[in-house]
Amino acid sequence: MTRALITGANGFVGQHLVRYLQQATTWELWALGREAHPQLPTVLADLLDRSAVATAVANAAPDVVVHLAAQSAIPQSFRDPAGTFNINVLGQLHLFEAIKSAQLDPIVLVVGSNAMYGMAHRSGLPADENTMLCPADPYAVSKAAQDLLAGQWWYSHGLKVIRARPFNHTGPGQRADFVVPAFAHQIARIEAGLQPPVIQVGNLTPQRDFSDVRDVVRAYHLLLERAQPGEIYNIGVGQSVSIQSILDRLIALSGQTITVEVDPQRLRPVDVPIVACDASRLRSQIGWEPQYRLDDTLSDILNEWRGHVATEQERVGSHINQ
Repeated sequence: MTRALITGANGFVGQHLVRYLQQATTWELWALGREAHPQLPTVLADLLDRSAVATAVANAAPDVVVHLAAQSAIPQSFRDPAGTFNINVLGQLHLFEAIKSAQLDPIVLVVGSNAMYGMAHRSGLPADENTMLCPADPYAVSKAAQDLLAGQWWYSHGLKVIRARPFNHTGPGQRADFVVPAFAHQIARIEAGLQPPVIQVGNLTPQRDFSDVRDVVRAYHLLLERAQPGEIYNIGVGQSVSIQSILDRLIALSGQTITVEVDPQRLRPVDVPIVACDASRLRSQIGWEPQYRLDDTLSDILNEWRGHVATEQERVGSHINQ
């Protein structure tokens, strides 16, 4: 039986990946993290603790490693670039060293980000895996370093890495400090009468290539099953939409009359104007195609936040009635 060790299994993408693999495979799933996973056997370690990571990886002895754990919020990366770099790059290095120290030979999926292409997108052309890396924020720099580190370990140590470069992905379970759930949360509160019909936004002009997280984790599984070690694969739909369009679609799903206001606190020091994905390698070599339509993804996210807000109202009402 294949044993898969997942870092970041408690996170947004990790939770979706665990559910998918439980349904689609007979793999034995393990988690590596600072806290025990509610469903999986867990080897406890902070990725910044080299010794603890070495012990955890040796104890798990995985055949497959999926490295999801990361500091993934771009605004946070501007506030704490050193912390972001340490978690994302040094944490990955400790993971690689632990695999080598334990004399294991797993397939390792390293999850990067389209953000590493950064200002290369200014050409307006879709980025393929040969596009120059031009990261424009500290998070993107850290993901580029992770990707290059993975390549170096493939070249110099023979570590069987597969480098995934997912473009923007969203879906149920994503925190409200990311753009789509941030909009959905505010709209759900407006619908419930918990805030005025005004939504606070940042820059709405950038265009992004959004995938559903459930399509992305399916791509990860296919990569682990079919990809060649050492290869790089973009993951994306191949169609860019503006953040304004995302907001308009969510408001249309709501049916509310909502005023939009720009909140200066939500603006970033730099925004790449357009991001477009060329995932032809993933489609031709691996056979992946997206299954979720963007409107369905947005509807699922809005409905989830409606549920969260209803639960919040119930708690408040129960407290008042006590």
